[in-house]
Amino acid sequence: MIHGLRGTHHGLDLIAKQLDGFRVIVPDLPGFGISKPLYAAHSVGNYVEWLHEFITDLKLPEPPVLLGHSFGSIIASHYAKQNALSISKLILENPIGYPTMKGPKAVLTYLATVFYWVGKTLPEPLGSKLLASKAGVMVMSITMAKTRDKALRKFIHSQHLQHFSEYANKQVVREAFYASTHNNVREVAADITTPTLLIAGEKDDVTPLKRQQELAKVFPNAKLVIIKKVGHLTHYETPDQVANAIKAFLR
Repeated sequence: MIHGLRGTHHGLDLIAKQLDGFRVIVPDLPGFGISKPLYAAHSVGNYVEWLHEFITDLKLPEPPVLLGHSFGSIIASHYAKQNALSISKLILENPIGYPTMKGPKAVLTYLATVFYWVGKTLPEPLGSKLLASKAGVMVMSITMAKTRDKALRKFIHSQHLQHFSEYANKQVVREAFYASTHNNVREVAADITTPTLLIAGEKDDVTPLKRQQELAKVFPNAKLVIIKKVGHLTHYETPDQVANAIKAFLR
């Protein structure tokens, strides 16, 4: 499982714990969590190379199922295009299926671009403090969360505040953000022959439902599962439904 931008393996814990009978491996992307940064730029291409080495080094008895959430869906889909024989199935949760600069939240994406640019430009320690600021994290968290359950919203915010600033340095997060806004799943979907499951939130603002439905048709062999009343945070708000969709797909 490959997590999303600024996340760590913790974000996929709730799903992984419900996949009884499966061996689940969830690394931190290089530069995030406890993983060291790449020696090169944190681009989609370099993340794909890292992922290929990671999977190869595991020496698994058979090709694994690969799952990517959000930014992880971009990495996973580009990986599947280049290394189809090394995985058995592909699962894309809340895939980035359309250029974020053209989506309904394009203004927020533009503001986020300015935010990361300022964070990169400011001298230390001001730049790092800005990028890791509670206000910046909370704006994202409040915008993404769709649940009306107060306890669940509080949990989601606490997870973001705890883990969204666990990255090596401001260059890593700036490069990864650039990669997330200048790449998407759709640009490689037609070339992916691996059996694919798309899991979309009905209220996802990053890639709206209409775009997810269009994306599913681009894949030669894909199934789309839509989870009602949830947005981009299906891994926090509806992990049980995500896990059930995964188990049904793998059966």
